[in-house]
Amino acid sequence: MAKTNPGRFFEDYAVGDVLHHAVPRTVSGGERALYHALYPARHALYSSDEFARGCGLPASPLEDLAAFHMVFGKTVPDVSLNAVANLGYAEGRWHLPVYAGDTLRAESEVIGVKQNSNGKSGVVYVRTRGLNQRDECVLDYVRWVMVRKGNLELPAPETFIPELNEAIAAKDLVVPDGLDFSRYDFSLAGEPHRWDDYEVGEQIDHVDGVTIEEAEHMLATRLWQNTAKVHFDTTARPDGSRLIYGGHVISMARALSFNGLANAQMIVGLNGGAHANPCTFGMTIRAWSEVLDKAETSAPGVGAIRLRLVATSGDAPFQLKGDDGKYRSEVLLDLDYWALMPR
Repeated sequence: MAKTNPGRFFEDYAVGDVLHHAVPRTVSGGERALYHALYPARHALYSSDEFARGCGLPASPLEDLAAFHMVFGKTVPDVSLNAVANLGYAEGRWHLPVYAGDTLRAESEVIGVKQNSNGKSGVVYVRTRGLNQRDECVLDYVRWVMVRKGNLELPAPETFIPELNEAIAAKDLVVPDGLDFSRYDFSLAGEPHRWDDYEVGEQIDHVDGVTIEEAEHMLATRLWQNTAKVHFDTTARPDGSRLIYGGHVISMARALSFNGLANAQMIVGLNGGAHANPCTFGMTIRAWSEVLDKAETSAPGVGAIRLRLVATSGDAPFQLKGDDGKYRSEVLLDLDYWALMPR
């Protein structure tokens, strides 16, 4: 009997399957240090326990995207080990901050499947929940991924494409208990711009760029225990290159957005996202943002801002799609998210 796990192929999924992912992981301060080593991450709430306590939290939480990557990595052996590419996200919410000492595990439900017209692969939709040691949901999200077929002769699962909301309603965003920006220290945060200073439709060029190095990408995927073959094995892609993990691009773009959005502190909603084009090492990532919406919250001094974050390998900001309606070739990421910001 074979002892190794070849991973699931497209024909192995059916709507309603529940996948309990292996290897829970206890968070330590090391994750924060490594995250800040990988990305130019400088948001004050995630850098200083004292700053976080001044905002009503018991300590500085783990970066929201670091928690996302950790949960995401748990799912890879069951969802995307044989993936061609991760395609998009929707309906993501952060319910609780994650602190050092918390233990995270993950489970996913298959909510949709559709075979591609070439018969060699298909798209699998899953809803994933990250749970802590108290079985509390710290975050959940939907993602869809293109997965190879293992046996081209086997019939495809019956097609079902889930209906997904375009965005998380502002009233459904979860503001962490105790969060209070009424005494927010703008000088320590790095920029003076409040929630009130941003206008819907405003676009921000984040100016800076970072060249992707293969060694950093390999460290990131190992840190999050992401074992997808296309990120490690150069024989898994026809061109012999490693595909840069999409989450690596997300975190790099989010870190670059500090210049202009230093006070967009906590990510609380993931409305949608697309990895528009593949990223490979040697590309220089730049980022720009657009304000899509704003909403008040009941927390003192806290507003919610909806942002489009675009990562690009080109030099010109604010270029997203061509005349044909398709993403321009230099666009790597189009992410739509909610963040909390002082008013």
